[in-house]
Amino acid sequence: MPDLFLIFNHEITSLQEDDARKNLGVDRIIDLPPHLKKLWKQIPPDLSEISDYLQPLKEWLAGNAVQKDFVLIQGDFGACYIMVNFAFEKGLIPIYSTTRREADEEYHEEGAVKMTHIFKHHIFRKYGV
Repeated sequence: MPDLFLIFNHEITSLQEDDARKNLGVDRIIDLPPHLKKLWKQIPPDLSEISDYLQPLKEWLAGNAVQKDFVLIQGDFGACYIMVNFAFEKGLIPIYSTTRREADEEYHEEGAVKMTHIFKHHIFRKYGV
């Protein structure tokens, strides 16, 4: 059974976990170690190139995942692009979570509007398909 490696900024929800086990057939769900999670969450906006910055993530993934494992990749667009390509090179299956969005608007005095958004996982989708 394949594993699911998490490279994203959030904690996996129970709905996502259930979906991964049921529809992807994953056995284990493996989160980034804390130091790599911090690195992924705080990609410096002033770096013009980030491939070298992401090298520790690539090394961790290459050292732990095997072909046909899934990798949930979401975050900084450029970093996702690099890591998705890296996953393909290693024979992994990069995926992302799709969501249903619900918005609620509250109108206040003087024209202010308070928006509340609720995001609910729907399915996992493979990159490049």
